[in-house]
Amino acid sequence: MSDENQIKRRSFLKCMAWGGTGLVWAMNGGVLSASELLAGSKRKAAGFSFVQISDSHIGFNKDPNHDVTKTFQEAVDKSNELEEQPAFVIHTGDITHLAEAAQFDTAAQILKSAKASQIYYVPGEHDVFTDDGKL
Repeated sequence: MSDENQIKRRSFLKCMAWGGTGLVWAMNGGVLSASELLAGSKRKAAGFSFVQISDSHIGFNKDPNHDVTKTFQEAVDKSNELEEQPAFVIHTGDITHLAEAAQFDTAAQILKSAKASQIYYVPGEHDVFTDDGKL
């Protein structure tokens, strides 16, 4: 494949910027399905559901998202708007951009506003690369 036809990482991330907001996962009859968290969504999950949020990158402030804190808060707000609250919220990595204590604190403050009774975290490489995961 020639260089002009190769997908560049940054171009891909620009196209996929929406992917960092969140998904609602629902289980019904043993079948798992996903849908986006949409503004004003009154999606009612049939059976068990949870919200997955990923790649909030708190501390990042360049293209394609100059206000990741606002975007992260919007994702939590959208999960709170669900007609039936999910069993839990899981953040699946890259909570922060540079693994700084203040960035983790900001993320924790935002997730305190989640109505779900349980919050889980799975660290990503941006959450552990500066201190080998000690923080």
